[in-house]
Amino acid sequence: MKEQQALYKYALRLGDNALIQSYRLSEWCSNGPILEEDLALTNFALDMTGRAQMLLTYAGKVDGNGKTDDDLAYRRKERDFYNHLIMELPNGDFAFTMARLLFTSAYEFYFFNELKNSADETLSAIAAKTVKEVKYHMAHATDWVLRLGDGTAESHSRIQDAVNELWMYTSELFETNEADAVLRDKNIAVDLLPVKEAWHKYVSQVLNEATLSIPAEGYMHTGSSKGIHTEYLGHILSEMQYLQRAYPEATW
Repeated sequence: MKEQQALYKYALRLGDNALIQSYRLSEWCSNGPILEEDLALTNFALDMTGRAQMLLTYAGKVDGNGKTDDDLAYRRKERDFYNHLIMELPNGDFAFTMARLLFTSAYEFYFFNELKNSADETLSAIAAKTVKEVKYHMAHATDWVLRLGDGTAESHSRIQDAVNELWMYTSELFETNEADAVLRDKNIAVDLLPVKEAWHKYVSQVLNEATLSIPAEGYMHTGSSKGIHTEYLGHILSEMQYLQRAYPEATW
């Protein structure tokens, strides 16, 4: 794999993660359990939409075929998306969303802290901005996981169920492929081993403090790096891409 193709796929995966996660969080708009939380989750979704726009714009530039961020968001098929599977799962209840936000934001915090050191100036600049945002996302999710885990019997049960269900999707966050290998040799991509170690340490501390059990290692879902997804991504794209596909020549 050539460096240009590797960089294109790398930027796509980062952009897809932000885009699909923003879509899921935006579904909480007007549905949050309290007004403050409704606003918080909507703002998180906006943070991720902005990140997706930057990364997909850069991916289109690297590709060199004139694709815009809109083209990449709205005119790719399901098998051409590379977001991690955990991003596309339905929101479930509030506990499920907070457990997922803890897992993904902690991953993103440590990942983008490392990406700030990338030899690629564009990725480095995007990472520097992103770290400031995901630091707050992580703190917010941590606070809620602690409150739910150490709260009532009902809240404890719901957040433990969420952790148990989501755990099998977390290993994929740290998988590498050929694009990672090519870009690591150029000091562009992140070495995921220290990211995984830092993530596991932090998440374990939060779960222990929240009086939650850490699931045993077992079967882990995978496939997104090859464009293989759950059924839920197709449902997201059918809604998200409807207008652009129904009126492909429309301009604004």
